[in-house]
Amino acid sequence: MNRKIILEDLGNKDYKETWDYQQQLFDATRDIKIKNRREDAGLETTNHFLFVEHPHVFTLGKSGDMSNLLVSEKELAEKNATFYKINRGGDITYHGPGQIVGYPILDLDHFFTDIHKYLRLLEEMVILTLAEYGLKAERSPGETGVWFDVGTPFARKICALGVRASRWVTMHGFALNVNADLGYFDLMIPCGIKDKAVTSLNVELAKPHIDQAEVKEKLLKHFTQLFDAEFVTKKAEI
Repeated sequence: MNRKIILEDLGNKDYKETWDYQQQLFDATRDIKIKNRREDAGLETTNHFLFVEHPHVFTLGKSGDMSNLLVSEKELAEKNATFYKINRGGDITYHGPGQIVGYPILDLDHFFTDIHKYLRLLEEMVILTLAEYGLKAERSPGETGVWFDVGTPFARKICALGVRASRWVTMHGFALNVNADLGYFDLMIPCGIKDKAVTSLNVELAKPHIDQAEVKEKLLKHFTQLFDAEFVTKKAEI
């Protein structure tokens, strides 16, 4: 059981370039598992965790509805935003400056083979992190992600999740709004869920700016505890 995770912080990186890198890591791990099964090769797979901040981009999951993007791609270009259809679960979401995006590429055979549990633990990592800022976040039944004031007219989402898994290897992950420009969320129906708002940590704390490095440290601390994992830092190479 290899529970060491190679940690890379890619800084501000183009979405497509990061997606390609994720796919490269994902394919390498999956290929090892296929080789092990076919040839009993006994090769060990590795785990990865990428932090990144993207320029403005909208992504649509494989089950998503294009009508949830409320503007044309031409209008997106005018707002310096790009658009991609991708291979994760979920509907439409936004990534941009002021948002912490995390992509765990894990071989769940090293942890547990349960995608539902995997998603719930990612949510728990965020809930525990927000609790350190004095905020009570929670899950919304039937709606993946992390929310405030569920079941009230003031329900609002602070973290979106969407993953892909094959042969128990994961990719994609979570997007936590920390200092996000919430105006970009008005250009879509977030995750296809109507009549619910989106928020950001700086808004909830009524502060102009939150230290994102500090938030990342807290996320990693809780991830380590929840997954019984160990991080090994690697300098970004892409």
